[in-house]
Amino acid sequence: MSFVKAARDRRDSRWDAHREQRRAELVAATIGAIREHGAGVGMDDVAAASGTSKTVVYRHFGDRTGLYTAVCDQVAAVLLDQVRRATDEALPTGPRAAVSAGIDAYLRLIESDPELYRFVVHRPLWVQPTGSRGEAPGETPDPVNDLVSVIGDEIAAVIAQRLRGSGVEPGDAARPWGHAIVGLVRGAADDWLLRPGGMTRDRLTTHLTDLAWSGLSGLASQLQEDDA
Repeated sequence: MSFVKAARDRRDSRWDAHREQRRAELVAATIGAIREHGAGVGMDDVAAASGTSKTVVYRHFGDRTGLYTAVCDQVAAVLLDQVRRATDEALPTGPRAAVSAGIDAYLRLIESDPELYRFVVHRPLWVQPTGSRGEAPGETPDPVNDLVSVIGDEIAAVIAQRLRGSGVEPGDAARPWGHAIVGLVRGAADDWLLRPGGMTRDRLTTHLTDLAWSGLSGLASQLQEDDA
């Protein structure tokens, strides 16, 4: 490698780091704007919170969908870390406690940051072609579905561990069960956010854990009978 090329590579690398830092700052400013203005935040609000223009924001993210995806990535990283940490810490107590801890971690984010959750789930800046029902070639993957899929896999792993600990081989059952629990929690959480009805997070966690675990216990028993 020539000296000139090496120097250029170092400059490019330095600018890459600068751009990543600036993107992180803009994402943080966007999250601040969401908390201040609500889930329906507009690009003018984002630009004002960032202390720059919409043109500069678009330069870093391409379009509104790019910014939305970057915010989702940040929220996903935090939520996934919290769910994993909660389930790992609770697992020595038992798999039921681990599932409960994962549900509570999900609900905790909603309780502490409801507007940010609404922003992520309701996709106010998400742009897809009209009539799109999936990801056509060239389309941006849906970050919400990606996050839900990853969390479903995490819960499925806990379920599989519980079944094996009971002497039951889960086969292909743990995966759909794990994703079903995530769908259950997400549906109930959305309703809780819209109509809380005075129910505390702890109470909702208990209800959802009881429902999920009662179903899982019955299905596990059925697996044992099938294996007998």
